[in-house]
Parts: sequence; structure tokens; C-alpha cells
Amino acid sequence: MFKALTDDAYAICAARPLSDKQVALLGRLFRQPIQPSSSALEGRCSVRFTHLDQIGNIAVKYYTRGGIIRYFLKKRYIRWGPTRSQREFDLFQKVRSLGISAPEPIAYAHQGRLFYQAWLVTRAVEGHKTLAQLCLTDEIGAGRLMTTVCVQINKLIVHGILHVDLHPGNILVNPEGRVYFIDFDKARLYKSSRGLKEKYLRRWQRAVVKHDLPASLYHRLAEEFEKIIEPTEPRKPDHVP
Repeated sequence: MFKALTDDAYAICAARPLSDKQVALLGRLFRQPIQPSSSALEGRCSVRFTHLDQIGNIAVKYYTRGGIIRYFLKKRYIRWGPTRSQREFDLFQKVRSLGISAPEPIAYAHQGRLFYQAWLVTRAVEGHKTLAQLCLTDEIGAGRLMTTVCVQINKLIVHGILHVDLHPGNILVNPEGRVYFIDFDKARLYKSSRGLKEKYLRRWQRAVVKHDLPASLYHRLAEEFEKIIEPTEPRKPDHVP
């Protein structure tokens, strides 16, 4: 794992060596102010897109807090073990190794010790729309993707991974119709997959209803989920970030 520390004390870890020019560009991006998401379904985090020499187009995720604590520490987290960006970077690597479609993680970074800010760098999905955006303009096309979405979710379930916040805004679709799962920073790992199917389905339904998305988006997923056999062994939390 490549590691670098910028003059502004940004600690950067990358899956491959980065040049001084690449590190400097990332440092400049991290200094830029956070821009709010344009849609509630896109979550609290802001994402910037740019080009990184020798790597290509990248997406830089800026972490921000939610809940009451955001009024006191909107951009900073309390350090307790791995940083939020490192946990998500590791989860991206894990799910990709299991054959789950997700953007390639490039690097993660933080600034600060006890109270820190964090960033995640992934390869950009070119020309993407979220599944939420697609279903509003092409409901039939979005419906056709639900079998693929369910296959991907089933892989997560089989390996005991609960995304926690999986909804149509956290699934990207490229122009060729390939889906990519994003935002794994809240994911939990379980030793058993029992009960995970229901958790995924409830979270999906809540998002469809709350954001007034086509009901077919939920019904198609529910139909596909009927084909998934529920494990019978008890569930035991393995790790809760």
C-alpha cells in the first residue's frame, strides 16, 4: 500500500504508487469546500469528479455527518480504529473480490488525529445515472435491471454483508446498462446471512415510498427476492463499524 503525507498533513493511502503531481492534485481537491448533494437520495456526502494523470477520471467523496451531531462536528469524525474512508476502501476491495460490481477504489485519505476529516477516491463510472434517476425517465429500462441488481444483492447476502443504506440512489448505471454499487461506509459484516434479505428489502421499500419513486421498482425487487432461499442458521454480528 502506497502512503504519502502532504504539506497540509493529508495522509493519503493508495492501492498503487502515486506521483508527487498526483498527490498534490488530491491535496488541492481535499481543500475545496464541500458542496451539498443535489438530491436527498444521494446522501449527505459530496462527490467531485476530475481527471488524475495515468489513472483516468476519478470520483472524490467528502464525508460529512448526519443527525444532531452534525451541528457540532459536521465535517469531522472521532478517531476510533480505522478512519471512515479506510473502512469503505477496504469494503470496496472486499466486495469486488467477491464478484460484486462496484467502482475501483483508488485511495483514501484523512487529516487530523483524534478529530479527523476523510476522503475516498474511486474510479469514476463514466456517463452514469443513478437507478433512481433512470427510473424517473425510463421506468421499463430500470425494471429490466432489477434482476441484475438482485443477483448482486444476493452475493452480498451470501457473504454476510449488509450494505445498510442500499437504495436506488446508491446504484449507478453506466450507458451500457451495467450497475455499480456505491456507499459502503456503513456496511456491516455478519457471520450468517439470515435475516439480511428482509433488511435489504425494507430499506429499499422505504426509499421508494419516501422519494415517490415508481412502485414497480420495489415490486420487481420483491419478486426477484422470492427466489432467494432464506438461511436458517442464527445471525451473529462480526463487525459493526
